[in-house]
This record gives sequence, structure tokens and C-alpha cells, in this order.
Amino acid sequence: MNIIRRPFRYANYNAVYWLIGINFIIFAATYFIGPRYQHFLITRLSMIPILVMEGWVWSFVTYMFMHGSFQHILFNMLGLFIFGMHVERQMGSSEFLLFYFVTGTLAGIFSFIMYYVTGNHIVALMGASGALYAVQLAYAIFFPHAVIYIWGLIPLRAPVMVLGFTALSLFFVASGRGGNVAHLTHLAGFAFAWLYFMIRYGVSPWRRLTGR
Repeated sequence: MNIIRRPFRYANYNAVYWLIGINFIIFAATYFIGPRYQHFLITRLSMIPILVMEGWVWSFVTYMFMHGSFQHILFNMLGLFIFGMHVERQMGSSEFLLFYFVTGTLAGIFSFIMYYVTGNHIVALMGASGALYAVQLAYAIFFPHAVIYIWGLIPLRAPVMVLGFTALSLFFVASGRGGNVAHLTHLAGFAFAWLYFMIRYGVSPWRRLTGR
């Protein structure tokens, strides 16, 4: 069997809970240990292009565990819980962790390249949103008929929700109205998840999403 498509032995050990727990522990450590150590953690765990150029490549992974505010981590972890639990059960925990870290890390690398090319070297990239966009796409691929209630009110099929969020990120990137939100990282997470399913699973995400 092709090693790229060799499956893991299925097991579900609730990796999503561990990811959420680690995120909240790091968030608490970052904001409750005092300004001196707060700066230490933020600079060493966030993805800051000028520091990556000095060799701090671990930040391509650790940036996913840093969040700028309680609202930031709350919405990211809520999304990871809602969508990640279903995706993990479908994939198995080992496959889910591979998927999460591959897509999130590649999204971080892509963001670094874009920041480097545009000369934006001192921005601090943080948050699990790139990996979360990947998880949302995986959810829509596995459960294309599921209905999600946006803000608890607006019913949307999962593929419509994911493609809609992606279209919004494209709009914000194209219009320059994204503010401090890393929409390019979101799009990269989506794109790498798309490629993951094509390469690892050998399936067409478009066909799964549209039923064509």
C-alpha cells in the first residue's frame, strides 16, 4: 500500500479535548503570569516572521496554541469542539492529529511566506483558525447533509457554511478590509485541507461537497 495513504489503526482517545485543554492552559499561562513572562511566551510561541528568519521555526506549530484574547480562544475552541469531535470520530484520533497539525503548520508556513514577500516582518500570527478552517472543511466533506445553525438562528448546510466562510475570507483579502484577522491563514488552512483529502484519501472534496 502507498505509504502516503496507509491508514492508522483506528482509535478514538479524544484528542480534541487534549487540544482544547492545552490551548486554555497556554492562554491562562500567557495572561496570568505577569507582563515579563507574558512577553516571553508571546514572542516565543507566536509566529513572528523576523524571528522565524533567525531560526525560530518551531513557531509554525506553536502559533496555533496562542490566542490574543478570551473571545479569540473561546470561539476557536468552541468551533474545534463542535466540528472537531465529529471529524475525530470519523477519522480516528491519530489521523485527526496528523490532519490538524499538517494543515495548521502548512497554513503557518504559507502565512510566513506571504508576510515575508510583502515586507510585513514584525506581525505576530497566533490562533488555531487555520487548522480550524481545515477541520470545518473536513466536517463538510464527511457530513455534506448536516445542517448548522449560524448564531443559533440561520440554518445552513455544512458545505454552504464552509464555502461561505471561505468566500468571505477571499473578499476580505481582496478588499483589504480584514483588519487584524489573518484571513490568508484561514484560506491556507482550507486549501491545505482540500489537498490533504485529495492526496491522503484520494477523494475529490468538490464531489463530496456538491454531490456531483
